[in-house]
Amino acid sequence: MTTRHIGADESGKGDYFGYLVIAGVVVDDESEKKLREIGVKDSKMLSDSVVTKLSAAVKRTCGESKFNVVRISPEKYNTLQKKFKNLNALLAWGHAQVIENLLQKNNVDYIIVDKFADEKYMNDALAEKEKRGKIKQKVKLIQNIRGESDVAVAAASIIARTEFLRTLKQLSMEVGYSLPKGATHVEEAARELVKKYDESVLNFTAKKHFKTTKRVLGK
Repeated sequence: MTTRHIGADESGKGDYFGYLVIAGVVVDDESEKKLREIGVKDSKMLSDSVVTKLSAAVKRTCGESKFNVVRISPEKYNTLQKKFKNLNALLAWGHAQVIENLLQKNNVDYIIVDKFADEKYMNDALAEKEKRGKIKQKVKLIQNIRGESDVAVAAASIIARTEFLRTLKQLSMEVGYSLPKGATHVEEAARELVKKYDESVLNFTAKKHFKTTKRVLGK
């Protein structure tokens, strides 16, 4: 008997600049085999160019109703971060949204999420969706450290990473400055942006609760 499950993962969590992107992918026995054949694995083990090519292949292999992406712009991220006051609660909210979107179109046997915090955050986020009638299926949730060893989670990580890279490039074009990835060598870029515009530019380009913001603005 064929089993079907959702894998979900995020990209951009540790990056000062750019979107937080969460993706989910539904796989069954057949698509799982095909994804392994085309080289799907954790996006952190792949170059940006390979990730981008594989993302298109994953989407073709699984089909349009079998993947979903939630993009949280820096501006929205900063608003949500103030509301939740906790990154893990924000992440759980985004994962739950992806799962809700996929369950509206797919019946699955279980869900695997790359574990990012105490299991309570995801359990609470999904329980809230169920309470409000947004999720009508009662599906087993598995939260695994190194969840990308599951091919559906790895496929989700590839789609999320590709979308993060695309939106970072788009933001860079909007501000006329190449925004760097990561969180370690970003201060210079942030200072240049603030000098070019003013500090409000960080509302639209950066995750402002990072310590980088205080160092750049001297606050």
